[in-house]
Amino acid sequence: MGDRLLLRGGHVLSMDPGIGEIPGGDVLIEGPNIVEIAQHIEVDNAEIVEIPGHVVMPGFVDTHRHTWQTPFRGICADWTLEDYFRGIRMSISPNCAAEDVYAGNYAGALEALDAGVTTILDFSHRNNTPEHADGALEGLRNAGIRAMFAYGYYPAPSAAPVFTEHAERLADARRIREDEISGDDGLITMGVALTEVGLLPFDQTIAEARSAQEMAVPSVLHTGCNWGSLATEGISELDHHGLLAPDQVHVHCNTLDDRDFRRLAENGCKISSSPETEIQMGMGHPVIRRALEFGMRPSLSCDVVSSNSGDMFSQMRIGLQFERCMRNDTFNARNQMPDSLDLTVRDALSWGTANGAHAMGLEHRIGSLKPGKQADVIVIGGRRLNMVPMADPVGCIVAQANPSNVRHVLVAGRFLKRDGELVGVDLARASNLAEAASERVLGIVTGGGQPLLPDLPDGFADFINAMAAQNLARAWAIEVEGASQ
Repeated sequence: MGDRLLLRGGHVLSMDPGIGEIPGGDVLIEGPNIVEIAQHIEVDNAEIVEIPGHVVMPGFVDTHRHTWQTPFRGICADWTLEDYFRGIRMSISPNCAAEDVYAGNYAGALEALDAGVTTILDFSHRNNTPEHADGALEGLRNAGIRAMFAYGYYPAPSAAPVFTEHAERLADARRIREDEISGDDGLITMGVALTEVGLLPFDQTIAEARSAQEMAVPSVLHTGCNWGSLATEGISELDHHGLLAPDQVHVHCNTLDDRDFRRLAENGCKISSSPETEIQMGMGHPVIRRALEFGMRPSLSCDVVSSNSGDMFSQMRIGLQFERCMRNDTFNARNQMPDSLDLTVRDALSWGTANGAHAMGLEHRIGSLKPGKQADVIVIGGRRLNMVPMADPVGCIVAQANPSNVRHVLVAGRFLKRDGELVGVDLARASNLAEAASERVLGIVTGGGQPLLPDLPDGFADFINAMAAQNLARAWAIEVEGASQ
């Protein structure tokens, strides 16, 4: 049989407009690639996996996940964004060792795979040392997931930082690019995660964005998620310096006005919405519909399992129902009922699959089932009562399914989950690594009776806003690269 595999008899949700949906269809995989999709495929030299009563579809694509935070699962469940900044960014993050980052990325990537997420954009903003970056990358590789390792430039507060100059962080990212991820066609690709605009002198923001261009890798950044502050704004300043680009993912964007959304759209930038986090932490309304109105293709992300779900079923469901509620409100305000729903479960499925691949620049390889593309495939269904019967398969997937319904997961044609179990994984070891990291770091943070959430100095929010205002104002005084004299 060699390396040929036939998935037979499933409801094919290809997410490709030319192929569409095929009830009771077959998908033939050879090596890492899909070679044929049809109603029925005759083969006599392939392993055949019968999947009637299941959906076969492309794996989910998560366009923004801080995977390193997996050991701190649920700790932020009652936190606002300010609490998150205090507890995670100022308290937990500086105390994570390289082995803790490895544990988080390894266990977190396995969690994603178990839930049918075959690709993640790992927003890795815990690179306190070169060893931290190496550990994060090794965790992804050992899990077998497809990922973009977005090297985070954000400096964690530390009394004795290893990187004493901003340029040293950029140099370490170049080390990863040159020595570890020099190509763009492997399971792990390279990106950079910019520090939130406004938190650094703008010449350093320029240097971070230029580093992505110089290394020819995508970039990702938190944008427009802090109401009442200029921190995370700066779209017009980035545009002024020619730093908005099609290979750039802007996460959240809740505070942006129409002018800034238009700037993103006109520059081909991509959008990632994290509905569960945004609604909880006070970032504002998810921007899925706003992105659509500007002709953009919204994608979805889980963000932080330190707070919320690590599966795309939750993000699709919350994002879709939120946008429906907002539109329905306009009818209810007139004492009317809506006569239709303009966003569908099939729309939501595209946000979690094809649009995610588009946002990450991987649409030519993944995001839909089509001959010639890589076989990142998931099979969902079985006999659990929440999925029986599947009168409308897409409705069941988006509105009712959960990770326990994910039967098979393949990445580049290789089974990473089969018959409901991760393949070749020592789950006890992965769990023990994450638990040890959690115990060690939280023990340091709270040692001696210290609170997990440290008090902020009086006037801290005003200080951050004033600093951001100063840094953004400086943007207009810096000469634009390439401008005529």
